[in-house]
Amino acid sequence: MSAGESRASERVVVKIGGARAVDPAGALGGVAELLDSESGYDAVLTHGGSTAVDETLERLGIDPEYVETPSGVVGRFTDRETMEVFEMVLPGRLNTDLVAGLRSEGVDAVGLSGVDGGLLSGPRRSAVRVLEDGKRKIRRGDHSGSLRDVDGGLLETLLSSGYTPVVSPPMAGIENEDGEAVVTPVNVDADRAAAAVAAELDATLLLLTDVPGVLADPDDETTLFGRVETPADWERLTAAAEGFMRRKLMAVEAALQNGTARAIVADANAEQPVRSALDGGGTHIHASALGHSNGDTESDNSEIATSDRTKHEQTGERDT
Repeated sequence: MSAGESRASERVVVKIGGARAVDPAGALGGVAELLDSESGYDAVLTHGGSTAVDETLERLGIDPEYVETPSGVVGRFTDRETMEVFEMVLPGRLNTDLVAGLRSEGVDAVGLSGVDGGLLSGPRRSAVRVLEDGKRKIRRGDHSGSLRDVDGGLLETLLSSGYTPVVSPPMAGIENEDGEAVVTPVNVDADRAAAAVAAELDATLLLLTDVPGVLADPDDETTLFGRVETPADWERLTAAAEGFMRRKLMAVEAALQNGTARAIVADANAEQPVRSALDGGGTHIHASALGHSNGDTESDNSEIATSDRTKHEQTGERDT
């Protein structure tokens, strides 16, 4: 569809996971097919890329550094040097490649980082609480942030003009110096960024990853949770989730608490991954599953906002 043609309809925010096992080609083709059909969808594509960042750091002879928060969350400590690599890899190479892929599919895609136009913004966390040798300490010099605001107007302008935004970290970290706001590019968890965009647009959130959905038994695909619609369903789902899937469910919870009606976790490598997920594949989590829960979605995971991993993930695949 060419720029200038408006599609008024349901929205979907598609997030492509950054695990090594995820092939983005199917998702790109799926987004193009969705927009080219009479399904009536608008789409925003989002992505992370922690694996690619780690690989680039290693090629540069830099060891990625991970720290543990007092609550047991393990995540990347992002100093200035690491942040420079993030800026090169995410909004640079990865975002450009995804935009090129969509344009090759006939989609008028526009690449944006969270800094562009202040699309994603919030306070910078220049210091984080960590646990070292059993002691709580403060580490300074971190480049991460807590996402508070999404510029929905910018996205609406692009969508109404027929463009498909492709959004990546970093976000605009805001600090006050001498009464003036200073913007610094900082890390933000890619799943939570996708969730915030979906909530802002009242869109369906589709997290495409390297597994079929949320599994009760990670080694048995027949234990897939299909529909999650009640608080009891949600309790069973969160009790079963391990590793990176816990991260995704935290993002899902934030999206559902802030306006998203439905979130889906599905297989990026499935045949027609976008269409099959929207038609019922994967794990579908509805806002009704949270019941009357309206708790604070800003938890300790915001201390280290990009590439967060729980202890269960430290030896496994990451998907961000």
